[in-house]
Amino acid sequence: MTPTTTNPSLLAAEATTLPVTGRPAGTPESTPAWHRLKAAASALQALQIKDGSVPESADHPAASSSVDTIIEAIDALAPLFPHDAGYLTAVVQDFTSWRDTGFGVPDFLASLLQFQPQQHRVDGLQHLVVFPMYTQNGSTNRLVEAVLIEVLWPEFIAELEAGDYSNRLFVPIRFLDFTAGYDTNSAVLFPETVAVSSTPQFTWGAIFADREAARFRRVVTAAAGITKLDLPAEAAQLVADQQLAERTFVMWDLIHDRTHMRGDLPFDPFMIKQRMPYFLYSLEELRCDLTAFRESVRIAQDESAPDETRRHARLVQYAVIFDRIFRFSITGSRVRNYDGLGGQLLFAWMHQHHVLHWTDSRLSIDWAEVPAVVIALGEKIEQLYWRSIDRPKIAHWLAAYQLVTDTVTPHPASVWAKGPDALELTGPPRGLTDAVLDDEFPLSMFFEALDRKMKPVIESTAGITGTAA
Repeated sequence: MTPTTTNPSLLAAEATTLPVTGRPAGTPESTPAWHRLKAAASALQALQIKDGSVPESADHPAASSSVDTIIEAIDALAPLFPHDAGYLTAVVQDFTSWRDTGFGVPDFLASLLQFQPQQHRVDGLQHLVVFPMYTQNGSTNRLVEAVLIEVLWPEFIAELEAGDYSNRLFVPIRFLDFTAGYDTNSAVLFPETVAVSSTPQFTWGAIFADREAARFRRVVTAAAGITKLDLPAEAAQLVADQQLAERTFVMWDLIHDRTHMRGDLPFDPFMIKQRMPYFLYSLEELRCDLTAFRESVRIAQDESAPDETRRHARLVQYAVIFDRIFRFSITGSRVRNYDGLGGQLLFAWMHQHHVLHWTDSRLSIDWAEVPAVVIALGEKIEQLYWRSIDRPKIAHWLAAYQLVTDTVTPHPASVWAKGPDALELTGPPRGLTDAVLDDEFPLSMFFEALDRKMKPVIESTAGITGTAA
């Protein structure tokens, strides 16, 4: 990717001389208007503070100039996106209002309500998205970000979604280009990240399958080499082929995403914003991934299913295991890393059930026995959820902790590890949450060694896209 700069004139000059890697001339990201928009947004970011406002009146002339350029560029690009006409009109109005009222905390509710990509899930359809927003796993500031995206909606996914795996909110996408907030690990575009005056009902969620696939391929290639793991033929094809990996991740994400809303859920579901021990988030995310795994096993064994669907179902199984154990386990900090813990749990469960082996400094997996073992872990989590419908919150938390510690060893200094008698159970629940160590479940010796070898590879995937895989 071309490094982001806050110098508009430099970016404009680059736009006239530098092709965009992997994309044909004439696509939106190659146009001068896009480069003007991107440069103006980058310049505006330097003037904004965390809440998205531009508080210094001395900066308002420069901010006004950047907004004027953004508006002009959106107007120039709008004919390329007739399906988004209502949104692009509304976002120009929101930018105009924000500028004319003195650059306070931005409110882009009107344009957010107009942007409805889930209504146009057509393979290859493109969108221009410009909002003041934070980017998950990227910037925590609500800065003006601009991103060009393309929908991924292959026919077999459309058929799955129209059948047993309906999910009207799900929009799989790939990057065309983006501003600095997405030159990070962020792989989602969610409406809840946009600066608005009131929270609307959210009707869509978009996931960058190309970034997920690209970092998966890079990480698994390196990890398999380091651990001397022989990849099965289909898994090797998955790692070698970006398009195949993207479509596999779309299938995985379709089933995962809908699972958050389905099942015997206690009234502590992951999607409700509340403070609770991070290992509960670990179990919810892992539950959804293991549901995708289980359903993929079922589809792969269904001889009436189309060959393409069955092939991708087999590939989803490899993707879930390899992404979880190789990338999730050692990506990010050790501060309440719930995805990391989920990966550690899956690896340890497979090892302790004798389908994954680390012997003679070589990793091996008994693939024929893997489905039953992995599905059993999913069933264990689902049983926890089913029982918790009849349990008080704190009892559910204790049972969830026991489930994890049955397989993953907690830190010896943990108060939670000493059992219920060591915990203050009669106070407010936040006290129990505070008692959980930032790194309640440290990396095993295997993962400590793997982390040291993989760290440069993991770090290199920040900002990656399908064209750079």
